[in-house]
Order: sequence, then structure tokens, then C-alpha cells
Amino acid sequence: MNKNALVDRIIQNRYLSHILFWVGISCIFTIIAAFSSGNIKEALISYLALLPIQIFAGYLLVYYQVPQLLLKKRYGLFAISFFASIYFFSVLARLSNIYIAEPFFRENFQQEGILEVLTTPFHLVVIYFPAVYVIVFLMLVVKTTKDAFQQKHQLEIIQKEKANAELNFLKAQIHPHFLFNTLNNLYSLTLIKSDDAPELILKLSDMLDYMLYQCNGPSVPIIKEIELLESYIALESMRYEAESEISFSHKCDDPNCKIAPLILLSFVENAFKHGANGNPNNPKISIDLELKNTQLYFKVFNLKTPKLVQDKSKHNKEGIGFNNAAQQLELNYKDQYDLNIKETEKDYRVDLKIDLN
Repeated sequence: MNKNALVDRIIQNRYLSHILFWVGISCIFTIIAAFSSGNIKEALISYLALLPIQIFAGYLLVYYQVPQLLLKKRYGLFAISFFASIYFFSVLARLSNIYIAEPFFRENFQQEGILEVLTTPFHLVVIYFPAVYVIVFLMLVVKTTKDAFQQKHQLEIIQKEKANAELNFLKAQIHPHFLFNTLNNLYSLTLIKSDDAPELILKLSDMLDYMLYQCNGPSVPIIKEIELLESYIALESMRYEAESEISFSHKCDDPNCKIAPLILLSFVENAFKHGANGNPNNPKISIDLELKNTQLYFKVFNLKTPKLVQDKSKHNKEGIGFNNAAQQLELNYKDQYDLNIKETEKDYRVDLKIDLN
């Protein structure tokens, strides 16, 4: 078990953390008092006599007076309760010192009476209020800090779960969207009874196996994504003439560098959809990928097809993949990526840089 895990377990164990707090406080303040008085026995007895009062005062303030009165804006009751408890516990502290601690290390001394203790508030405030409430206020600070840490931790968990849910939803969108487009390709090949149809089905099977079962984690080796892009490009290229200008170049210094899955595919799919579907005889698509020192550079270029008359619903459907990729980038690599898109009447360019470190 590592150090952070041990600390986390102690914090989560309420009883253990409270015991360790009071044991630690007792040791620290006993040592400080021993250095001041020069007598470890006297310091230990004095502090042990005071400890139960500190504990009662601490739990009263931290678990009742602050949450039930102060934080609920019952300021009058809080003031009365707080000042009454200061007086009460200061009196108890002085009495415990006189009647419990001092008899162990003082002989033949005149003990103050209870009435004398009750009627000397200045002495109580100057000596015994700090003796009790320094530890009480320290306990309040520790409890407040711990609560703030736990709330922050819980918020981070909720935000992480929300982001994971959004990512899973986006991944779930990719599968039917990709399958819909690929089945359209397969349909066009079966109409002409192309010999490429069986190969397309095999590639589709391999790609779906990867997308459904091999990339369910938050990241995959980039070489797997490169292989996915190669398969997709090969699958799409079956529909076009041999003279078509479709290229994919890639080089990476670390094939096992991790990347969030299925982010790059949507940009490539978009290039084929808008750069080849309307011009099957001579499409021009160029895709370049480079990984260097965990910096990914990804560029996609395609000539645009003549504009087709599209109804609004079709236009929205065609935007699913690209919007999906943009949302995944924001969820996975917030403040770690730079996406530039340049569109003219003739071409479309995507320039993406991601810090995968």
C-alpha cells in the first residue's frame, strides 16, 4: 500500500482519525510543556487532567455549536452557548488542575475553594481559556479542512463520472454512425456485384471488433488507432478509381504512446464524406499523422465536392461525427489541444495538435 492510500484510509476511518488526532495532540503539547517546566512527569499529569475537558469542549463546538447554531444563523443562541461553555470548561480546567493534577507533584499547598475559582473570571480567561480552547480551535480548523477536502474530492468524483458518462455516450454515437456509412458503401458494392464486397465485410468485422471490444478503456496505444485509420481508408478506397489521390502518411517515435480512442476517425470520415462521395472518379484526400515527443500532429485535407441540395435533417446528420470528435477532444484533452479548421469553396483542412503527455 502506498503512502497516499494509507493517508486516505486513515482519513476515511472516522474513529481512527479521531484517536490519532488526540494522541498526537497529547504527545506534542506534553513535550512542549515538559521543555517549559523541565519536568516530564508534571507536564504529563497536568495535560492528562486537562485532556477530557478539551475533548468535551472540542466536540461540543465542532459538532453542535458551529453546525447547529452558527451555520444555521442562530447567532444569539450560538453566542450564549459559546461564552457559557468557555466559562464552564475554563472552571473545570482549573478545578481539574487543583484537585487532580497538583496533588501528584505538590505537597502542603493551600487549595483554592470552588467559590474562589468561580469568582475569578480574569484568571480563568487568561490562563485556562487558552489551555482548553487552543486545542478546540485547532480541532475546528482540522475538521473544516477535512470537510472541504472531502467535498472537493466528492465534486471531482462527480465531475469525473459525468465526463465518463458523456464520453461513453459519444462513443456509443460513433458505432451506429460509422456502421450506417459503411453499410451504405457495402450496399453500393453489392448492387454492382463487386468482388471487393467480401473483403469489405471482413475489414468491417475487424474494425467493429476493435471499436466495440478493444477500446473500452480511457486510452489505447496510438498504433491501434493508426491501424484503424488504415483499415477505414482501405475500406473507403475500394469504391473509387485506382487513379484517385488518397494518401495516408504516418510516423511516430513511440507506437505505444496512449491516446483516447476513436477521436481521429471522425475527421477522416468527414473528409471522405465531403471530399469523395460527391466525386467518386477523382477524389483528393491527404491525411498526415506524426507523433514526436508525445506531441501529436494530425492534418487532414480534402477537395470539396460540388455543393448538393440537402435538406436540413440530412445536414444535421452529417455533422454528428465531426461534432462528436470536437466534444471528445474537449473532454479528454481540455487545454491540451489546438484544433484549426480552414474551409474555402474548394477545399477543407483540419490541423490538430494534441499533447498526449
